[in-house]
Amino acid sequence: MNPMNPDNVLRDLTRRHFFSRCSMGVGSLALASLMAGRGLGAAPAPQFGNPLQPKPTHFPAKAKNVIFLFMAGGPSQLDMFEHKPLLTQLNGKPIPESYTAGKRFAFMDSSHRSDLLGSRRSFQQYGQSGKWVSDLLPYTAGMVDDITLVTTCKTDLFNHAPAKLFMNAGSGVFGRPSMGAWVTYGLGSECDDLPGFVVLQSGPRGPRGGAVLWGSGILPTTYQGVPLRNQGDPIVNLSTPKSISQGQQRQLVDAVRDLNMKRLVETGDDEIHTRINAYEMAYRMQTSAPELMDIKEESQATLDLYGIKDPKETSFARNCLLARRLVERGVRFVQLYDTNWDHHGGPAENLEKHLPEKCRDIDQPCAALVRDLASRGLLKDTIVIWGGEFGRTPMGEVRESTGRNHHIDAFTMWFAGGGFKPGLTYGTTDEFGFGAVENPAHVHDIHATILHQLGLDHKQLFVRSQGLDFRLTGVEEARVIRELLV
Repeated sequence: MNPMNPDNVLRDLTRRHFFSRCSMGVGSLALASLMAGRGLGAAPAPQFGNPLQPKPTHFPAKAKNVIFLFMAGGPSQLDMFEHKPLLTQLNGKPIPESYTAGKRFAFMDSSHRSDLLGSRRSFQQYGQSGKWVSDLLPYTAGMVDDITLVTTCKTDLFNHAPAKLFMNAGSGVFGRPSMGAWVTYGLGSECDDLPGFVVLQSGPRGPRGGAVLWGSGILPTTYQGVPLRNQGDPIVNLSTPKSISQGQQRQLVDAVRDLNMKRLVETGDDEIHTRINAYEMAYRMQTSAPELMDIKEESQATLDLYGIKDPKETSFARNCLLARRLVERGVRFVQLYDTNWDHHGGPAENLEKHLPEKCRDIDQPCAALVRDLASRGLLKDTIVIWGGEFGRTPMGEVRESTGRNHHIDAFTMWFAGGGFKPGLTYGTTDEFGFGAVENPAHVHDIHATILHQLGLDHKQLFVRSQGLDFRLTGVEEARVIRELLV
């Protein structure tokens, strides 16, 4: 007899499940009885509750969901949003040392810092708000009156993985919860058959930093992001093997669930609770996830709006449409990672060829997402965020071709929906776009503002670990940027 045969595994687990139940104490047996007879995928026993059930907010919320469009690598704000005529005029000239004194850059030493690089893109003002946008983003230019542009974003870390962590988790230290984890921890989810926090990826590789960017850190793993694949099963091993019937699967998972419940009663371990909910969610997702990923029901007009040529092809455009479908189903936090925005100047990532290619990939879908959400009445309840981990320097970095270095003192993000003030441009940078001269917006302030719109006080959203209270906004003083809000 093959011990690894699925039927034998099922038989063995069921046998152990029976004897385990016979040996349980009265309290545990009563709890197990509550679980027995429940359909697979039903809510956990009331004593423990569903960790993702919707939770009350600290105060009335202006938004319910978040879609974070993350341009991994650091998009060049000076070639997309920041029109700086003097920078162009002084192209190749030295930047005053007062700008760079005491500053650190990822791949530039003092001998390269002085060469200013004016943008080669053409800029125009658009909309009633008169926002400057370059020719790289014609679709974004058409919706400037619907977005809130922040040009003075500031972060603390200038290398990719730590900076991505800082933007996502408020810290460059591994093991801290991501923003999506904090939001689902604070609010739960309004979706029963999909995770509360979903991650979608596009580009030639994953983002530097990997899964910790959507991890739960010191929070229970229930709240971590769940990546959905664009090909095959949305989640690996989600489908039931053909040799296992639905009845057998139900028997198996019921047995595992009850054994886990016995252990949960004995230990109170949150991770066992997470495991129970993961099995139940996986069962529900066998139906909901393939249905979500199949976009053939969408109209041709919708596909054309997003610029989707092949509904089966993996792309940022398809992920934007999936993001709308996810929030439509009540998923709390959706994050899209698009890679290869690290344009230093080189054979694969430069300003001449590759930045225009990346902009073509994301420009139409981003604008389509905002418009699609608005047309369906979802934008008022959804915060759409666009940005990366940092921006690029006003100084050039010439390698095989032209690029810019990492820059943390002033970069651009935009927001739409969820009570953000449409048409607003917040902050002013100096004549070279090097730093803020008015209204800086630190990452912690941005996090505090997003949480505020979701009805969460960033000071009250914390978890104690090893004697310390951890927050998304850290221990420094963070403020809600109320000027951004309606």
